[in-house]
Amino acid sequence: MKKYAFGADIGGTTVKLGLFTTEGELLEKWEITTRTGEEFDILQDVADSCRGMMEQKKLGKEEFAGIGIGVPGPVRDDGSVDVCVNLGWGKKQVRDEMEAALGMSVAVGNDANVAALGEMWQGGGKGYENVAMVTLGTGVGGGIIVGGKMISGAHGYGGEIGHMCINTHETEYCNCGKRGCLEQYASATGIVRMAKKALEASEEDSVLRKADSLTAKDVLDAAKFGDAFAVKLTEDFCRRLARGLSFVSCVTDPDIFVIGGGVSKAGSIITETVKKYFDGYVFGSQKDTKFGLATLGNDAGIYGCAKLIIGTEK
Repeated sequence: MKKYAFGADIGGTTVKLGLFTTEGELLEKWEITTRTGEEFDILQDVADSCRGMMEQKKLGKEEFAGIGIGVPGPVRDDGSVDVCVNLGWGKKQVRDEMEAALGMSVAVGNDANVAALGEMWQGGGKGYENVAMVTLGTGVGGGIIVGGKMISGAHGYGGEIGHMCINTHETEYCNCGKRGCLEQYASATGIVRMAKKALEASEEDSVLRKADSLTAKDVLDAAKFGDAFAVKLTEDFCRRLARGLSFVSCVTDPDIFVIGGGVSKAGSIITETVKKYFDGYVFGSQKDTKFGLATLGNDAGIYGCAKLIIGTEK
């Protein structure tokens, strides 16, 4: 087995990079700017940066399992993408182009899926092979790991749990163009949307009425301090999230749900409340499913990218 691997998590603003041992130790991490536009080649920038690190550490190409790459878009089994809007990519053979640029093995995955793989490997899902990760931020992202392998599906959309329809009566549209998506209720923006609607429809006293610019953190903090109105909002948000996750459980039956993203910083109030409602939706031994918090933060992507290529090494 080779000794080292690179992980490269390509975002719209920066590329996060990591040098790992194949045992899972992060030796170095750094970032480069994501230069988009026809005059720039993002993959070549990544290759040049990795070569620079190899020279700095005096490491040879033969010591590397390769590089894993995460990209913000659906990825097909051949390592190609049909579109990555944030990177300005249309159809692109990411794996083939990166192999040509760096001269080592390449594996490519969707950024949310590789983050889930990272949390399974060295984060909140460590010790389990069947993990569902939920990222609660501006939207709701997800990644599904079954038997230690990412599930990306026929078109690369596996794990897009934020766009499951959980309310067929919703009248407002999600950013994806559908109505009633989980993301409309369980994301940071969804929590604020529901809170504002509830405040307008009620005269109940709440500290939330004094917030200058209401945020999801305001709602969850108020619930922790016992604000009755905020507690009801939090219960409703967690109930809707639990319902969506029960759908996931019926299909993939994970050992653990790992919850990450900015909203997860509220901590156990989310995991414990979601678990309470989840147990009411599922049956049998699915009630043994665990709920935990992500632990790798912004490094989850590079960990997952490294694991992605290590897992393909022959």
